[in-house]
Amino acid sequence: MKNRLTSFDAPPVSDLLEAASALRSSGLLSEALGMLTSPREFDADLCAARGAIEFALGRFEDAALSYSAVALSQPGNPDAQYNLALSLQRCGRWDEAAEGFERVLRVDPDWTEALLALGACLLEMNRAQDALACFDSACRHVQHGPALFGKAVALQLLGQFDEAAEIYEELLSRAPNSEEVLSNCIAMNIVNHNLAEVREHSQRLLELSPHSEVALRGLVTAALEDGNHQAAVSYCERLLDASPDCLEAWHNFRIAIEHFQFGPAETAFAVHSGGKI
Repeated sequence: MKNRLTSFDAPPVSDLLEAASALRSSGLLSEALGMLTSPREFDADLCAARGAIEFALGRFEDAALSYSAVALSQPGNPDAQYNLALSLQRCGRWDEAAEGFERVLRVDPDWTEALLALGACLLEMNRAQDALACFDSACRHVQHGPALFGKAVALQLLGQFDEAAEIYEELLSRAPNSEEVLSNCIAMNIVNHNLAEVREHSQRLLELSPHSEVALRGLVTAALEDGNHQAAVSYCERLLDASPDCLEAWHNFRIAIEHFQFGPAETAFAVHSGGKI
């Protein structure tokens, strides 16, 4: 007769959770996960602990499965619903994640993290107006960076550039070296044809990150619009060093170098005659 472990032989759940917690605290995540994956009867606490470790390991699909089991067994548990939605969000499953965060908010409408996460999902789903409502709600509870940043992004996508710019400037006054905010300012002002702001924010970003493609694209755009083709050539060269396969950079480089070498009239003739003067 084969020796088989029965449910009576398995260590108590509390012992497993304690041992896994000790391993996790020591940074031994895979070993901790291994302790929680042995076959046994379903236990919500064990499943939730497994999901937390899977999430920490970046195994978001596995975490979603673990948290889904917990959420199904405890439909009234907002923590389980939130953790499931967060895992789905990390998987890029925006629709499902948004539905999960909405379930959480029906139980606790003031859960700021759920509002922010829902807003982020709605932005990914191109629902900027709905996202703006989420970030507005979050801002009523806390006037901190993520809520304001999300609101600015939503306003930017809705074409409300003045309001978005005001928030971005407020964020930069708090964190002048925020590359994410500077990048968004550059993108917004290119669309808005505000070249002075494009130039200023691009130069600030380039000082922080000398190889920033966003900053270099902004400076190329500003230089071309200003007719400063020598500067445009220089920035294009730096951009191509950072991103050799960037078709936009190659296109702008060709335009800039032709104007720089020949001047506008000669360039037009060169293009018309197949590049021969």
